[in-house]
Amino acid sequence: MKLKQLEGLLGSLEQFSHPKIELEQYPTGAHIASRMLFSAENSFGDISNKVVADFGCGCGTLGLAAALLGAEHVIGVDVDAESLEVASTNAEDLELDMEFVQCDVRNFGGRGQFIDTVVMNPPFGTRRKGADMDFLAVALKVASQAVYSLHKTSTRDYVKRTVMRDYNASSAEVICELRYDVPKLYKFHKKKEVDIEVDLWRFVPK
Repeated sequence: MKLKQLEGLLGSLEQFSHPKIELEQYPTGAHIASRMLFSAENSFGDISNKVVADFGCGCGTLGLAAALLGAEHVIGVDVDAESLEVASTNAEDLELDMEFVQCDVRNFGGRGQFIDTVVMNPPFGTRRKGADMDFLAVALKVASQAVYSLHKTSTRDYVKRTVMRDYNASSAEVICELRYDVPKLYKFHKKKEVDIEVDLWRFVPK
């Protein structure tokens, strides 16, 4: 599947109708999601014929991108039931199979399933400090092959230092820098949209 085709399919997905600020729910745009998964597959072979988990899957964008790129099985994990309903509808619309698990990512132990690759756009930790690193700690425990994750560029040194020292990563590499468009979703947002500089990381567990 070509990148433009992937981006087009992801652009048609339904997104949050009532986003919850306490969960830092922001849609992962088709532009970023398509490039994230396309890189994981075409540069590293981490998606097709693999078992892929999408942590904090929201409306399912990253997980469905993995399914479109030929993942053997995709598991979407999210604490929010409403988001999982939207994700399930999106999967049906694309005629894709995706398993959904409602639980806090911090309590997800893989449910006895073998997981090759974790993909995620975790909360940036602006509402609950350290939320992004909680996601990363669990992802590196359950993934056998690789973890792909978006983190603010401003946290780059901290992320690398922490995963190598505390989270059992054998490597941590920024694949590319991206601009994350955050639309005006919440009342406290003053601007129509804002660009946040983010790093796309590839972590390899030991």
